[in-house]
Amino acid sequence: MNKLFSVVLCLFALGQLSAQMNKIEYQEFTLDNGLHVILHQDNSTPIVCVSVMYHVGSKNENPERTGFAHFFEHLLFEGSENIGRGEYDKYVENAGGTLNANTTNDRTYYFEILPSNQLELGLWLESERMLHAKVEQVGVETQREVVKEERRQRIDNQPYGSILQESMKRAFTKHPYRWPVIGSMEHLNAAEEKDYKQFYEDFYVPNNAIVSIAGDIDYDEATVLVSKYFASIPRGIGEVYRPSIVEPPLTSEIRDTIYDNIQLPAVVQTYRTPAAGTPDFYAVSMLSRLLSRGQSSRFYKTLVDEKQVALQAGSFPFDLEDPGVSLAYGIANMGVTPDVVETAMNEEINKVQTELIGEEEFQKLRNQVENDFVSGNARVAGIAESLANYKMYYGDTDLINTELDRYLAVTREDIQRVAKEYFHPDNRVVLHYLPKTENP
Repeated sequence: MNKLFSVVLCLFALGQLSAQMNKIEYQEFTLDNGLHVILHQDNSTPIVCVSVMYHVGSKNENPERTGFAHFFEHLLFEGSENIGRGEYDKYVENAGGTLNANTTNDRTYYFEILPSNQLELGLWLESERMLHAKVEQVGVETQREVVKEERRQRIDNQPYGSILQESMKRAFTKHPYRWPVIGSMEHLNAAEEKDYKQFYEDFYVPNNAIVSIAGDIDYDEATVLVSKYFASIPRGIGEVYRPSIVEPPLTSEIRDTIYDNIQLPAVVQTYRTPAAGTPDFYAVSMLSRLLSRGQSSRFYKTLVDEKQVALQAGSFPFDLEDPGVSLAYGIANMGVTPDVVETAMNEEINKVQTELIGEEEFQKLRNQVENDFVSGNARVAGIAESLANYKMYYGDTDLINTELDRYLAVTREDIQRVAKEYFHPDNRVVLHYLPKTENP
């Protein structure tokens, strides 16, 4: 009876998976001012996600003014010519919605999740942000202190909080990925009001943005409303700055020691890897899953469970627009030195390089990828962001329906090959994190 129930449950789960992986329909068009618009209709729930993605991240910044992209994520909630300071959130909350924003090396993203009868409110708010934002000294001073506090909490006073910053500035010497998204507080302090205004004029323009709307909408009505609020916004003047710097390859291993406010040592290995969307990136991503996805992953099983040399261990790739990195780490168990953890990490990577992974383990990886795609597209907020990402980074919105095929095209041999090609000592930065009490 239990066996029969399990079979039925399995068949039901497979049916659900198939149902959720149905093709995502959408419509898209571009306004005369260069603003690209993507619409996805899902009338199953009376909510809508209104989002705007700007093609500006930390890599677009002046090296003497780092942190501007992330700073603007904060500053542009200050209000506009028609929205008072501090009232932006209130409009959304009073309508029963939520809102947020985030910044990466490559783009800045704003979104509101609202009852579907408040679609027009979301569009008005975002059009105000694009055209009439308040970029003035009082807001700059307020948000500068907010960003400083965020840096203190997330990086300066957070155990291991500087890992990414310390790794990237050694892995890159020319490309703007070398500085952190949160940027330099000294640069923000040195900036004048004219610097902030110029950044806004350069990057917050319709021809550098994508409006992506997903949820309970009518296509025709949404098209009319988008045109109403955005079509009259002037196109930006001149070309939007895109860095063309090509980072030279690493030719030998870089090693260093960082003393931090920590109790347990850690090892961080940062490998240079291809840009997101390239065939090898998908294989690198699968390799990282093999090493660290879940308690049955290779790092966890060996370093944490069997050898018990690490409290935590993992590996994850950064899906960056330009060639980026994949970062592997291990936090040592009590009484274990970083050398022991590093040796164990190297042994697991070496196994992938020398032994083809088994069919059963490979199938598990493929199942994890499929599950992630289903989960990512289970909510309208996830769909809105994915649609914008695919159009912005790859110029192909329909990758939301086809990118899974790229992952599933990765073979066991591909995983072994990229492990050899990218995960070798001459292509990495190795940091040993030690407690400050051990600093000689």
